Amino acid sequence: MARRLAPWLAPLLLAWACHAPAAGRAGDGTYSDSGPEAMLARVFEHLESNRLDAALGQVEALIKAHPNFRLAHLIKGDLLLARAKPIKTFGNAANAPADKLAELREEAIARLKGYREKPPANYVPRYLLQMHPQQKYAVVVDTEKSRLYLYQNVDGRPRFVADYYITHGKAGAEKWREGDKKTPIGVYHVTASLPKQKLTDFYGSGAFPISYPNEWDKRLGRNGHGIWLHGTPSDTFSRPPRASDGCVVLANPDLDALAKNLQIGLTPVIISNSIEWLSLDDWEAERSALRQSIERWRTDWESRDTERYLSHYSRRFQSGKQDYQQWAAQKRQVNASKQWVKVETRNISMFRSPGKEELVVITFDQDYRSNNLSDQMKKRQYWIKEDDAWKIIYEGAA
Repeated sequence: MARRLAPWLAPLLLAWACHAPAAGRAGDGTYSDSGPEAMLARVFEHLESNRLDAALGQVEALIKAHPNFRLAHLIKGDLLLARAKPIKTFGNAANAPADKLAELREEAIARLKGYREKPPANYVPRYLLQMHPQQKYAVVVDTEKSRLYLYQNVDGRPRFVADYYITHGKAGAEKWREGDKKTPIGVYHVTASLPKQKLTDFYGSGAFPISYPNEWDKRLGRNGHGIWLHGTPSDTFSRPPRASDGCVVLANPDLDALAKNLQIGLTPVIISNSIEWLSLDDWEAERSALRQSIERWRTDWESRDTERYLSHYSRRFQSGKQDYQQWAAQKRQVNASKQWVKVETRNISMFRSPGKEELVVITFDQDYRSNNLSDQMKKRQYWIKEDDAWKIIYEGAA
């Protein structure tokens, strides 16, 4: 079955060749084994060597494993046609819709890149600065690569576990408005688990709503709702990279695997346009600097030196209906009645928000005691970098 390769394979083979991992770069030295990528990659290994019979056999095995995988059916069809005549396009069937073929080509490239590109060895997503001790896992989504990464909390350090192909918003990322068909960018948490029995078939094996819009989204005027992690219809293995109304969509087997690690109200879901990676040394330095800022804020609060305490707050601070001036006036009045103050912070989580601004979401259990008040609460703060110093720009109950 020695035939000249179809022209449509050229960009896919280029994606395959250009994104092979360089020595020492590919994480722990192994490829991702989640989803059908490993079998799809073997198809392209055979195609690269012009072993079309072997490629066809591998595609048939892929279809047997994933009967509804449309991309595999398309490749099989072209390989069968190659037995009889040269094929000139991706999807050689008569009257094949050009838009659907383009979507399948985009999926093939995204999957191949995801399979061959692993996070660099000893690097972690910049966003996972510190996880709460009870947060067993964290989810980080890269919309540009159509990839979801799962990290485990191992003694406070994120450890790569798995990655999955995903679909995101038809209009891309950075959601602002209800109905804009975009996926939000930011730090969120899983808020619920919706079993498939309570959903239509469109959502596949289940859904996990996330906390969009968060406090920062609301402050910026972003709106909308119903952003979920969910599956695919029973007759569909996967969808193109950009095909949802803003949700993050996984193949049902991938969602089922991921679901085992999601904790309602705890698991962070951080969605980025393109993940920033840090070496462990740089990650530790950034984390330590933030922890020192939080500790100075805590001790300055205990000192009852109100101006020192207020120096940790941005002049753009806002909480509820209070701006910085109103907040400062209230704190000066409250502190005047204090003879002593003790503040403890426990179970701190710190997640850097993707985006242009240097913004970190910090959540912790706070135990406040003074001569005339005792209070415990779960608090959330947003810290922003101003003039090379971390300042609190939002504070409220989590």
